[in-house]
Amino acid sequence: MRFVFRHFTAILIVAAVAGWAVFYLPYTPTWAVLRMKQAIDARDGDEAAKYVDFESVVKHAGREMVQQQGGADPLSAMLGNAAIDLLAKPMAQVTQAWAVKKVDDGAHEVQMPGVAVAGSLVLMHRNGDTAYTDFKDNKGQEWEIHLARSDDGYWRVSEVKNIAQLLQKLQRQQNLGTPPPSP
Repeated sequence: MRFVFRHFTAILIVAAVAGWAVFYLPYTPTWAVLRMKQAIDARDGDEAAKYVDFESVVKHAGREMVQQQGGADPLSAMLGNAAIDLLAKPMAQVTQAWAVKKVDDGAHEVQMPGVAVAGSLVLMHRNGDTAYTDFKDNKGQEWEIHLARSDDGYWRVSEVKNIAQLLQKLQRQQNLGTPPPSP
């Protein structure tokens, strides 16, 4: 009992930190990013996919590309957005399957560098049920990643800005890795 009275402040601090770690931390966007990195490092594609809302990412990416391509033409934008709404679910399933396979295979292009993760966590901005982070990786790629809290209370990546730049990089890597077609 004497020990408790002597170290009351330290015990109170440890209890507060433990309570924070158990009851608050698992429901933050920071936790979601850390768990996703752990799943990717462990080559567990199904677990990593739990932290991404693929349908939302595909919809946002499609709308961003339609906006860039369509410019001020409202008819093109309307048709493009209608096509996105129609094809988002099947494209999200294809994208999810591709991502799970790449993570399971340990592909370099889906790895999350520790420094980038740490930087993104430091720069995480939260506003209610949404959060975003923006940073530049060591290859000069600028990232703006949005997360949203889903109905089950967990955070998932919901949007990746400037995804056209990322898709072009992935396509170049794919083209470099495949042999040219024979005549």
